[in-house]
Amino acid sequence: MRNTVVIDCFPQSVVRYRRGYAVVAIDVVRATTTAITAAAAGRRCFPVPTLEDALALAARHGDALLAGEQRGIMPAGFHLNNSPTQLLARTDIERPLILLSSSGTQLCHQATRCEAAFLACLSNYVATARYLAARFPAVALIGAGSRNEFREEDQMCCAWLADALLEFGYRPADDVTAEIIRRWRNQPVDAWITNHSACYLRSSGQLADLEFILAHVADLDAVFALKNAEVVSAGLSPQSASAGAAKVSYHA
Repeated sequence: MRNTVVIDCFPQSVVRYRRGYAVVAIDVVRATTTAITAAAAGRRCFPVPTLEDALALAARHGDALLAGEQRGIMPAGFHLNNSPTQLLARTDIERPLILLSSSGTQLCHQATRCEAAFLACLSNYVATARYLAARFPAVALIGAGSRNEFREEDQMCCAWLADALLEFGYRPADDVTAEIIRRWRNQPVDAWITNHSACYLRSSGQLADLEFILAHVADLDAVFALKNAEVVSAGLSPQSASAGAAKVSYHA
């Protein structure tokens, strides 16, 4: 039987893939981009599903950074927003990051209940595809979604990762997956920048994050898994490892 890849959306969809799949959480704007930025820089990162979980974990890690938003608003007492550029501007790498977002970290939390859980963004989608293709016959790519929308940036990242898996002999698991791949496979990276996510970043004065996301595409040769509620390195993709590549960080 040929290997398969399916594209889905929203944290509540994860339950369908708890057994028999490698599940990949994708929230380009911005949770998985921020989490991967933290882990690639060598900072510990803990995505959490609720504000209560964030505060409880912070109480156990006295030196932790609280980062994130709820419905677009940074909670009181947090140190920074759900922002890769704000994170990279800091030098306190030794401080673990507790990351909260409206939907992306909920998706990560659900994914940790699966047999194998990873997270990806535009920066490391190619490395993630290579890694998965060498290890897992069934892959579920799940976009976080926002306000009941499967946002275009997540559709595109899912589609590009799935299309890379097709090159390794995978097939789409259903017609919806095949259509999303067809729709996005030849689109430019900025094809989504008039959507709600991009408009929010502009209107809220966070254009630097949009520029960061667009500037970092397939430039990170590292793969990241979710283990015990933490983002951890799963290593390099097979091609990168065999070539001796070790590009595991970038700068804003």
